[in-house]
Amino acid sequence: MTITTSFPIERTVVVTGAGSARGIGRATADKLASLGWSIAILDIDGAAAQAAAAEISSQRSVRAIGLGADVSDQASVDAAIDEVEASLPPIVALANLAGISSPTEFMDETIEGWERVFSVNMTGTFVVTQRVLRGMIERKLGRIVSVSSVSAQRGGGTFSKVAYSASKAGIIGFTRGLAREMGQHGITVNCVAPGPVDTDIMGGTLTDKRKDEMSADILVGRVGTVHDIAALMAFLVGEEAGYITAATYDINGGLQIS
Repeated sequence: MTITTSFPIERTVVVTGAGSARGIGRATADKLASLGWSIAILDIDGAAAQAAAAEISSQRSVRAIGLGADVSDQASVDAAIDEVEASLPPIVALANLAGISSPTEFMDETIEGWERVFSVNMTGTFVVTQRVLRGMIERKLGRIVSVSSVSAQRGGGTFSKVAYSASKAGIIGFTRGLAREMGQHGITVNCVAPGPVDTDIMGGTLTDKRKDEMSADILVGRVGTVHDIAALMAFLVGEEAGYITAATYDINGGLQIS
C-alpha cells in the first residue's frame, strides 16, 4: 500500500535540547520556524526553553512553546507532549537533539557516568520518539530525525570518549530498526552524524587555536556551524524528503574519510 499523505499547512515540530542559545537545537528550531513550522522546544532547562520559544515566536511570527522536560523520564515527556498536543497543530516532525558529552577516558569512566550518558543520548531518544509516534501513526504521517556523531563512526577523536561514541552509535542502529517498522505508517526515520561543531557540548566555546587544531584533518578546512546542521535537519523533516528513510547523513566536512 502506497502512503502519500501531504503535509498540513499548520504543523508542529518538536525539538529537544533546544534551550541553549549556541546549540544545534536552537538553530534547527529557528530554521524550521522560518519555514512556517510551529515550534515546541523541550529542554531540561525549562526557563531556557521558554525564553527560546518566546524569542523564536517574536522573530519568526509563528506559534512556539517551550517546556521543561527530562527526556530520559517518561512521565516528564508524557506531560510535555500532552501540552504540545493540546496547544499546537499536529506534530508532524521530531528532531531529537538533546544530548550530553563525555570527555572521560574509558578506564576512568564509572557505571554512573556511563549510564548518565546513555540515559540522555539513547534512552531519551527512545522515550520522546515513542511518545510522539502515537499521533504520527494515527495520522499516517511523520518525520523523525535524530543526531548521531562522527565520533560513532570514527571511535571518538573529537572531544568525547567511549561512552559518548557508543551512545551515538546506538542512534544509528535505532534509526535503521525504527525506519523498518515505521515505513508502513508513512513515517520516515533518519539521523545525521555531525563532525566537530562550535557548540557548548564541545566543552565550551572553541578558541581559534582549537578550531585550527580540529580543522587539520577536515577536508573543507573548518569546523562546522550550527547552521550547517540545521539546514540538513530542516530538509530531512520536510515534505520533499519523503523517499529518504533509514539513512545516516554524514555532515563533517570530509573528516570521516581523512
